[in-house]
Amino acid sequence: MTSNGRTLPGPSLIDGLPNLCGSEDSIVPDSSIATGPALAPHTGMDVRKIRSAMALALHMHQPTIPAGGHDLRTAALIGNLQCMFENTGDGDNHNASVFAQCYSRIADFVRNLADAGHNPRIMLDYSGNLLWNLEQMGRRDILDNLATIASDLKYARYVDWLGTMWGHAVVPSTPVPDFKRHMLAWRHHFAALFGMEAVARVRGFSPPEMHLPNDPDVAYAFVKALRESGYTWVLLQEHTVENQDGSGIRRPHIPHRLVARNSDGDEAWITALIKTQGSDTKLVAQMQPLGEARGLSPVDLGGVSIPPLVSQIGDGENGGVMMNEFPHAYNSGMASLGREGTVALNGTEYLELIEATGVKPEAFPAIQPLHQAKLWGKYSGGGRAALDQTIESLRKEDHRFHMDGGSWTNNLSWVHGYDNVLSPMQRFSAAFNEKEDKVHPDRAGRPYRNALVHLLCSQTSCFRYWGQGRWTDYAIEICRRGMEILNHDW
Repeated sequence: MTSNGRTLPGPSLIDGLPNLCGSEDSIVPDSSIATGPALAPHTGMDVRKIRSAMALALHMHQPTIPAGGHDLRTAALIGNLQCMFENTGDGDNHNASVFAQCYSRIADFVRNLADAGHNPRIMLDYSGNLLWNLEQMGRRDILDNLATIASDLKYARYVDWLGTMWGHAVVPSTPVPDFKRHMLAWRHHFAALFGMEAVARVRGFSPPEMHLPNDPDVAYAFVKALRESGYTWVLLQEHTVENQDGSGIRRPHIPHRLVARNSDGDEAWITALIKTQGSDTKLVAQMQPLGEARGLSPVDLGGVSIPPLVSQIGDGENGGVMMNEFPHAYNSGMASLGREGTVALNGTEYLELIEATGVKPEAFPAIQPLHQAKLWGKYSGGGRAALDQTIESLRKEDHRFHMDGGSWTNNLSWVHGYDNVLSPMQRFSAAFNEKEDKVHPDRAGRPYRNALVHLLCSQTSCFRYWGQGRWTDYAIEICRRGMEILNHDW
């Protein structure tokens, strides 16, 4: 399918595989639909009447695993949600039906509140794995319900969909060439599911596990890939960033500029909203950001008075507090808010309202990934080799200094102790890149898409989060299959 000379994504599922590639020229806002405000013109909010605001996000994810059968080497790739339904006696798999309900119910909440004359807001982060999983299971009921708040502007104006890494890959341990593959694959898949106008409204990005790289070259590549993939802002965890003098964030409730500089001195930046506190689902389920926002007042930014924003994200399905307490707290909280005083806003809407006051992103305070002030204080140039020497010197001086990045938790490494997973993943990625450079495959064809699906699935964070054993075996097996596809199908 084409429009104005551009290739459109087509169906969301092709021969059983998700539609992730082939129409990259159409899915980035500045190359498909004219850029401009995405949400604020449709919400009718007057920033001059807002004292403070909260922005609430739900994260939804289930990994893709080789579990459709008893033999690991031949088991079909299915979603973990499907595996839960098929094995309800294992662990907490009895929650499968509740999880499925959680993936759908937010659309009901938004529509019901809007139809009752209220002004709800929610930001949604659904991984590509989960969206594919729902299609594999034939759960069009869930996807069609979500479409009402993704595609129909009557309700979509209340919802800010956030892009993410398609395969829920934590950025610091993902091969750099795959950053943009995940970002574009997510946009491509979302457009195929919900339409081009829906994907054009997606401006914000939610990093899996709130993980931000702090190695300068990796951070620079991440920010550059975000900008090139059509994203204008990113949600960041408060303790993964610092001011440029190395101090902690002093004003977490205003927009910032994440500035990334690489070892050659190149710079890239993107607007950032700061997620405060830890990743306790109770903060979302019990509407803590609303209580915090009610205690705040307008602040000065660039000589203009703007409302502060309290931003928070939590799992949308995981844990009893989210399953049971969130519905009442969310619905009653949203019903209590209007269009003045303390209100609910979405990230994209908030930033568009701020810019309409005349405050440009260049006026936002500059921040950088954690530990970089200490690094730049010692690094005097010389490229990657000299940077590595500086990093090693700082590690010897201070055991707390590291370039592993930061996430919602500081007590879990996504790198150390996982060579058995990372090595096959890195070899697969390198082979994919080499093959693509030499063969120039048809990006819309099944062989390329099949290899890409395996590549992105192999990098899912769950294969490390859940520790050694079955989950690391899943990752290794997906990499093995991916290498076979490269060697035999291309």
